[in-house]
Amino acid sequence: MSTAKKHLLEDMTFLEFQERMGEDPVILIPLGSQEIQGPMVPMGDFMLTREIASRVAEKSGAIAAPTMPFGYAEYFRSVPGGIALSADAFRATLRDMLNNFLDHGLTKLVIVNGHSGNAPLIDQVIRAVRRDHDVLVPCINLWRSIPDALWQEVHGEFGKKAFAHGGDPITSVYLHLFPDLTRMDAVEIDDQFGKMIDLPTAGLAAVRFQGTEIGLPVNVDDHCSNGIAGGDASRSSADKGARFVDHLVTFCSDFVEHMRSVSSSTKAKSKGEYAA
Repeated sequence: MSTAKKHLLEDMTFLEFQERMGEDPVILIPLGSQEIQGPMVPMGDFMLTREIASRVAEKSGAIAAPTMPFGYAEYFRSVPGGIALSADAFRATLRDMLNNFLDHGLTKLVIVNGHSGNAPLIDQVIRAVRRDHDVLVPCINLWRSIPDALWQEVHGEFGKKAFAHGGDPITSVYLHLFPDLTRMDAVEIDDQFGKMIDLPTAGLAAVRFQGTEIGLPVNVDDHCSNGIAGGDASRSSADKGARFVDHLVTFCSDFVEHMRSVSSSTKAKSKGEYAA
């Protein structure tokens, strides 16, 4: 029988978790989305966050909570198969998740977010937690935490231009973690960007006017026909996905080690930290 510590909360009995509480453990809160990612990879990108959080917990000694699979993805709601929460529902669900740990004195919580659209609402929730509990809950936005140097290493001169919806890092990470679910034969780049108010769409929430992005409630199918919104999945590979995953697991594990050594209470701040 294995004596290794369990690292997934869903695998623990309540007695096993109570025993771990004595360590004041770092708890990972993984968040993802169920959304169109293009014709070549599954919509359930929360699977990527779940796997990365699991590896981080195993490597660092943290505990990974179950992954919330649905995110705030308003610009993807027009495509069937996606499941998007309203802003109110997302905020309420995330706050409830955090409160279930805070209510038991567990304050070393780290959000691991695998969907960029969640970020503005996460900020609102963790600011409310700070006001109400004097607890600081950090959030790692996984895909945006990949440094430019790694993009250049992996994609050469193309570099961070490979970072786009329907391209990398999602497609390469899928090829590495879930190759059997990935259909690279279905890759087809849609170069015909859409128009709204007689202006070309830009990204997933804007149009472009005189070279400047103007915010507009664009949906993904206003922009492209297949979810490849500026990405180029033909550049993706399992080897590139392995490099992204290795970096993210190491980076997040290092952050867990940092959180283990500090207080998450705002009252622990020194006066010098307020200086400009």
